Amino acid sequence: MANELPFERPLAELKAKIDELRKFGEEKQIDFSDEIARLEQRYVELEKELYSGLTAGQKMQIARHPSRPTTLDFIQNLCTDFVELHGDRMYGDDLAIVGGIARFNGIPVTVIGHQKGKDTKDNIARNFGSPHPEGFRKALRLMKQADKFGRPILTFLDTKGAFPGASAEERGVGESIARNLLEMARLRVPVVVSVIGEGGSGGALALGVGNRVLMLEHAIYSVLSPEGAASIVFKDASRAAELAEWMKITADDLLRFGAIDEIVPEPRGGAHRDPERQMESLRTAIWNHLQPLMAMSAEELIQDRYDKFRKIGKFAFLQEAVEQL
Repeated sequence: MANELPFERPLAELKAKIDELRKFGEEKQIDFSDEIARLEQRYVELEKELYSGLTAGQKMQIARHPSRPTTLDFIQNLCTDFVELHGDRMYGDDLAIVGGIARFNGIPVTVIGHQKGKDTKDNIARNFGSPHPEGFRKALRLMKQADKFGRPILTFLDTKGAFPGASAEERGVGESIARNLLEMARLRVPVVVSVIGEGGSGGALALGVGNRVLMLEHAIYSVLSPEGAASIVFKDASRAAELAEWMKITADDLLRFGAIDEIVPEPRGGAHRDPERQMESLRTAIWNHLQPLMAMSAEELIQDRYDKFRKIGKFAFLQEAVEQL
């Protein structure tokens, strides 16, 4: 198992033992088929047990797996005729956000998403998927273009959050995120959002105001990264996994709260275990939601989007809230 996560080590060790026993048997011409079959059965049972009871912290690790498919992977597999567009026409081009025009199941669409790197050099170039203000303004430019020409918009969320450095503040990162939230609420075309990895803070929300919000099974979506929350609450970022449980950031939690509309199943172990299967699952989910949205008028789409976000969450007396914790 390449790039196995810490909690996956028992699986990796068992797999290595099976491979070693099979190789030894072939070299010495000894029949270990019964022992191998027993170990393989144990592997299946352990795998099922492990992935059926994942904690929020473990899902966070899967969502951040270095081999997990990125926005460009999804775009290139789900769409055809993709043409990437660059720049915000104000400052520059932010490689942490990619976007352009393409065809999805033959329908012209605009696609936009956060893009993390595949290796260290690529991650540095893309700022580890954390956009600057020009990235959000590029996304907004493409959304307005889609609105003008009547193209549905597909967005893909995968970022720890907007870049928190001084340069982003100097160029108005808060305003750029707020502007996107406002303008996305007014779009007259269907918007389908997919949380494919890590949806963190305002950096994710800036692409997240959609008519429908889908979320991969092991993705996470939160108002703040667990490390950031742990730094505030405990003054210790190393307790991020503990905070992840309290923050209710998993797909199951968010579906229960009404913050998302559908959980898209992942292959056992995560999207990186079988990317092609994952692509097809997400394609089907997006298409099922996009078709009825395309039948709506502009006014209906705006009202539908407003109603969706207006229903998220509920008010409760303090005592009721305490009892639920």
